[in-house]
Amino acid sequence: MSVSKNYQTGLLVLRVGMSALMLFHGIPKLMNLFQGDMSFGDPLGIGSTLSFILTVFAEAICPILIILGLRTRLAAIPVIITMAVAAFIVHGNDPFANMEKALLYLVGFTAIALMGGGKYTIKQLF
Repeated sequence: MSVSKNYQTGLLVLRVGMSALMLFHGIPKLMNLFQGDMSFGDPLGIGSTLSFILTVFAEAICPILIILGLRTRLAAIPVIITMAVAAFIVHGNDPFANMEKALLYLVGFTAIALMGGGKYTIKQLF
């Protein structure tokens, strides 16, 4: 069964759109990491430095892989975990409006993890 061109294009838009928006959160954290500013919370009790590094990986490195379509399903997992922690642990007792953004990312990246990279990926070019 072939998948329609509209489906493939929609998946590309979802992948690139969600990941580009996530980079607006990840790139500033990556810059802080490079500058040695490791101030960050410790929502899981694993240490603030490790929490920060894992968050930078999920919000800056994984979205780049997803945009390119490289190991898309695997790359979406850290983002999903990070957004679940943000929504349900960090903002768990906050009003819905405070957790809404994390929930939107959680839903979007879960869809990406379920559907994969699709046809329009960097690996299809080579």
